[in-house]
Amino acid sequence: MLNKIIKRPVLATVISIILVLLGVVGLQRIPMTQFPEIAPPTVFVSGVYPGANAESVIRSVITPLEQAINGVENMQYMTSSASNDGGFSITIVFKQGVNPDQAAVNVQNRVAQVNAQLPAEVIRLGLTTTKQQTSNLMVVNINSEKPELYDEAFLQNYANINLVPELKRIPGVGNVTLYGAKDYSVRVWINPSKLAAYGLVPSDVETAIQNYSFESSPGALGEESDAQLQYVLRYKGKLNKPEEFEKIILRSKTDGSVLRLTDVARIEFGLSNYSSDTFTDGKPSVVFSVIQASGSNANEIAIKVEESLKKFQAGVPDGIKFEIIQNTKDRLDASISQMKSTLIEAFVLVFIVVLVFLQDFRSTIIPAIAVPVSIIGTIFFMYLIGFSVNVLTLFALVLAIGIVVDDAIVVVEAIHAKMEETGENARTATASAMSEISGAIISITLVMSAVFLPVGFMEGPAGVFYKQFSYTLAIAILISAVNALTLSPALCALLLKNHHPESEGENKKFNPKVCQCFQCQF
Repeated sequence: MLNKIIKRPVLATVISIILVLLGVVGLQRIPMTQFPEIAPPTVFVSGVYPGANAESVIRSVITPLEQAINGVENMQYMTSSASNDGGFSITIVFKQGVNPDQAAVNVQNRVAQVNAQLPAEVIRLGLTTTKQQTSNLMVVNINSEKPELYDEAFLQNYANINLVPELKRIPGVGNVTLYGAKDYSVRVWINPSKLAAYGLVPSDVETAIQNYSFESSPGALGEESDAQLQYVLRYKGKLNKPEEFEKIILRSKTDGSVLRLTDVARIEFGLSNYSSDTFTDGKPSVVFSVIQASGSNANEIAIKVEESLKKFQAGVPDGIKFEIIQNTKDRLDASISQMKSTLIEAFVLVFIVVLVFLQDFRSTIIPAIAVPVSIIGTIFFMYLIGFSVNVLTLFALVLAIGIVVDDAIVVVEAIHAKMEETGENARTATASAMSEISGAIISITLVMSAVFLPVGFMEGPAGVFYKQFSYTLAIAILISAVNALTLSPALCALLLKNHHPESEGENKKFNPKVCQCFQCQF
């Protein structure tokens, strides 16, 4: 097989080109993060129970949900929280390596089992089940330079309508969270004294609002009849203005007198909650975070989010500006840039050292070609395994340069020694030398791989770090062995020249005429 590769260098070249092309494809698709994902997959279940306090939410919503979710496949633990504004969330943490998509589906199925036990208001407003990472990719602040025109509620709703949907459509974005969400809503402020004077309770007001403000399908007139015309009935649906709520009838008598909602309450167009306020330098502002989905490219997501923010800034009213408070891309770019420069410096130093010691530029080219092929080819296998380009994998590639170049140097040095010893040409010396050292190259590769592979079997967060480091290094070593058995011999047969005269090689053989041993006297 080795003789065929040496005689037909095109085969070795094709193998190396395929490795490089696969590596380029993997480089374009592989995720790019600062560190490996050590956080286990997490699924969030959230919702709201309007008007309920934290204790009521825990009893009526969180407890049934926890009982249903508990024991879901591969779950480690879960936590829950409830607030006095009716909001609640349950965080389910799964084992490391679990598919987050499948985990979200399993949780969603468990939640669906207890829908009948939950309050109708919670079901009506909806339960949200999402998978996402626990860390923020980017935190953005939207400021109002004109508080008299654009208050916090305006900023919240403007961002929620125009910006958040666009950001959620970016591939790799797990979620976009607006902090202190304050949607516009119609507020009904009940006067307890007036309500008691008429013998009513708050539930009567709630029932009346539900009876008057709802969506319905009234149908059509003239269907399946001899009428020439068919009229589709239209119904306004839910009320959306304060004056419409004021006309809601709470009670009516036979004499024609009615009690309306405005008689016992004050209705205004306000906010959904008043639990918090956000200011930046004394001016209204809104803060939201972009959360990355598992397995996505943090660098690409951050670039696309910044592009969307620039488009958003160009279309907002004068006086609204955004400011990026935290951006993981800055630290990611710094760490990746440093590792790239280290990679290039290591390659240049190896090239110089090989040139100094081999004293032959042609011999130096061979390791210089073998190193990029091994490094780039490793990236494709990293992509197949599910690794990302991060500080640890790049560090492994830096260390791999020194190990990868060893195989190429061993091949070149062995062929030089064979040419000096026998005086043969490069092709013949290559075939002869490779038949002697191929076994050594394979054994060295297996030994080096065996050193690093066991580290990858560690478990827990530390195991995630060491796994990507050790497997990346082992893959680079294996690919370097393939190059040493294919590409390097082919290049040696093509590029090397025998600088040792053939007569010099013959003079090294035994010549009885010049033998000076005591047994031979000529």
